Amino acid sequence: MAPNKLAIASISLSQYPGHILDDKIRAAAQAGIAGIEIVYNDLLTYSQTANIPIHTAAQRIHTLCQEINIQVLSLAPFENYEGSTTPLKERLGLAAHWLEIARLLYAPYLQVPSIFTTDCSRDEKTIISDLQQLSDLASSIEPVVSIAYEPLSWGTNISTWESALSTVERVDRVNFGLCLDTFHEGTRVWGDNASPSGMQMDAEMKLRDSLRRFVRDCPREKIFYVQLSDAERFEMPYSLAHPWALAGEAKEFTWSKHARPFPLEVEFGAHLPVVEIARAWIVEVGFEGWVSMEVFDRRMRDGRVSPETAARRAVESWRKVQAEMEGKPRL
Repeated sequence: MAPNKLAIASISLSQYPGHILDDKIRAAAQAGIAGIEIVYNDLLTYSQTANIPIHTAAQRIHTLCQEINIQVLSLAPFENYEGSTTPLKERLGLAAHWLEIARLLYAPYLQVPSIFTTDCSRDEKTIISDLQQLSDLASSIEPVVSIAYEPLSWGTNISTWESALSTVERVDRVNFGLCLDTFHEGTRVWGDNASPSGMQMDAEMKLRDSLRRFVRDCPREKIFYVQLSDAERFEMPYSLAHPWALAGEAKEFTWSKHARPFPLEVEFGAHLPVVEIARAWIVEVGFEGWVSMEVFDRRMRDGRVSPETAARRAVESWRKVQAEMEGKPRL
C-alpha cells in the first residue's frame, strides 16, 4: 500500500451550513484521516457562529487539531491572484491576512489555484512577478508558508500540469510548488461533460502521453501534495440548456461545482481514470507526501449526508485507490 498520509478538504466533509468546521474536523479524525485542508469560508462561518474574530477561530481550530491528533495541511483557496487587475498592493495585503491565518492554523501550505477570470493579464512576466512577490511574502516571516499552486482545468493562463510546472520553474522559489488534482488532469485531457460518451476524442492517448511526460519531467520535490477527486458522467450532456449551466462559466467549472464524488464511487456516477493518474503521480514517481480528498458532491448540500458519513466514504475511497494503484496499468 502507498505510504502517503490521507487528508481531506473541510468542504468535502459537508457543504451544509449547519455542519460547522469543528464538528467536521472531529468526524475526519474519528475516521482515521490524518490531515485537514481548511477552507477559508468554513473557518469564517465557524468564527461567525461562535461570535469570535477569525484570528481567534484559527487559534481554536489549531488547538482542537492538536487535541485530536489531526494535522492542518493547508488554508485554501486563495483565488484569482496572479495577473489580476486589482492593484498588486491590495492583493498582497489580502495575501498577508491569509498568511497570518495560515500561521495561526500552523498550516504549512497556502493553496493558490491558477487565475480563472477573463479580464486578467496574459503577460507572463507580470504573472511570474506576482507569484514571486507572493512567495517572498510567505517566506518573510517564520514559520515559512509554502505556496501550493494548482492548475485549474478552466484556468485562463495556466490549465495543465505542464504549464504550472513551467511557472514553478520560472518563479524559482523553494516555497513555491505544485498542488496536483486528478479532477483537473482528468477533465483537461480525458473527460468531456458535453460529450455523450463523457470523453474527449483520443482521450486515452492524450492521457497516456500526458502521464508519461509527467513521470519523465516533473521533479518529485516540486509536488507539494496531491488531491484526489472523481467526476460524474453527465446523464444529459452539458450545454447552455443544462440546468447547471451559467452564462460565461466554463463547462469544467460547472462540472467541478456539482458533480465531483469521491474516487471510484461508481454508485454516484464516478467515471474519470483517477487510478491511472494517481498511479503516475504517486507510485511511478515515488511521491510519499500528502494525498488529500477534495470533492464537491451536490448531495452534501442539504444536510442529509453527515460529516461522519463523508469521512468514512473518503477513507473507503482511498483504500480502493491504493489497492488499484498496485494493479496493472490500463493505459
